[in-house]
Amino acid sequence: MVDEKLKYLQGNARRNFLRWTTAMGAVLALDRAKVLDVIADSAGTAMADDACAATNRSVHLVAGDGGFAWFQLLWPHTQIAKANNDNFAFHAFGQTEDAKDTDKPFVYAPESPWKARDKRFRISAFMAGTNQTHTPTPGSAATLGNGVSMLATAAAIQRQTPSLLPVIAINPLNFGAAPGAPQVATVNNAGGMVDLFDSAASRVTLAVEEDAALFEAYYKAFVGLNAAAGRPTWSRQLRVGKTSANFLGKNLSAQLAPTADDLTRYNIGQGTPNRLAEIGRAFITTARAFKLGLTQSVMMPAMRDDPHGAFNDMNNLRNTVGQLGKMFDEFVNDLAAIPDPVCTSRTLADNIVMTVHGDTPKNPRDRGGWPDGTPNNSNWLYVMGNGYTKTGWFGGVRADGSTDGFDPTTGENVPGQQSNATSAAAGAAVAFAVAKGDMRRVQDFYTGPSIKGIVNENPV
Repeated sequence: MVDEKLKYLQGNARRNFLRWTTAMGAVLALDRAKVLDVIADSAGTAMADDACAATNRSVHLVAGDGGFAWFQLLWPHTQIAKANNDNFAFHAFGQTEDAKDTDKPFVYAPESPWKARDKRFRISAFMAGTNQTHTPTPGSAATLGNGVSMLATAAAIQRQTPSLLPVIAINPLNFGAAPGAPQVATVNNAGGMVDLFDSAASRVTLAVEEDAALFEAYYKAFVGLNAAAGRPTWSRQLRVGKTSANFLGKNLSAQLAPTADDLTRYNIGQGTPNRLAEIGRAFITTARAFKLGLTQSVMMPAMRDDPHGAFNDMNNLRNTVGQLGKMFDEFVNDLAAIPDPVCTSRTLADNIVMTVHGDTPKNPRDRGGWPDGTPNNSNWLYVMGNGYTKTGWFGGVRADGSTDGFDPTTGENVPGQQSNATSAAAGAAVAFAVAKGDMRRVQDFYTGPSIKGIVNENPV
């Protein structure tokens, strides 16, 4: 019988209960499935799901060589979007919509994704980093300070949930360093993600003893969580082979490659520019890799095209922004249609965090040639924190060209603050979301001020 006191535990009390039950299960030599059964019976299925998915998966888009500018058309600064100034670098004056359920002000463009979804899918926009014009592998907005990378930190935290290849990255990438970060499997394009998992490539990947041991851990965890002996609601989710040999004997290419129907849904055709098609194809394969439990994190370059003259062709600009928004929407639609392989009462969309950062977002106050320089040399980071980060703009660029930073402890804006002053706090908020609100895990990587003003200790 479910105990109502346990069912509604929140924050640290909830995490402490899960740790205690897991530890007691180990002391009593109970297998993982039985521990989850006990949690579900005493504290409800939602609590059991939290126990079986210790971390969120993540997708990180890194927009270098000037391409980051495109994303401020999806998620604009509030004063820029409302200025109705045709000199400003925005394409939809008079067509914007105020977000009604964000913690801080936020404005939607017509093409902004996820507007119809619940508030977990709102964007947190943090002033972070400095302008790194024309760098293919930017990293100033993706850090936790002290030489610790946001991307590597996310991957280190996700090792708590084993998978075959913890991190897959499409080159070029500045992965950086963090204590305990795993090795990265790199490929050159979205198609290379598919090739990683064909039968021959899988055998080569596991030829190294350490990788083979990692696969064994992945396999046992995946099967252990899904078999959950005797529970029909779980047993139907057992989709992996009975032995690792059988798993490796399967050619996974057909299960990971985009189909014609996929490409149609994502609006990808022969005329789609490669810079857009690559994002869509990577999204499709990522959803399928998550479904099979093959990875925890995918990192990809995005829009490396330096669009100085974008506002000279408004039809092309609107089509480009519309295609970007469409692909973000379809990706989450795909995730929402797939049960999470380790938490079957949830979908993959319930356990995903996404980030976008880049080299230079360009000047939002000047569409003429869309200059690379930014007010106060600023930069920023977009995060979809799935309920774990507070949402809206933290700091921002004002219509008069001044900039605000923010205080991570309170969430309040700080006029004139340099955006690099809050890079580490913004990165820590991402780590908090990936760790599903486990601040103690974040503190293994982050030593800055409290971030309670920008995260939700009791997530949405």
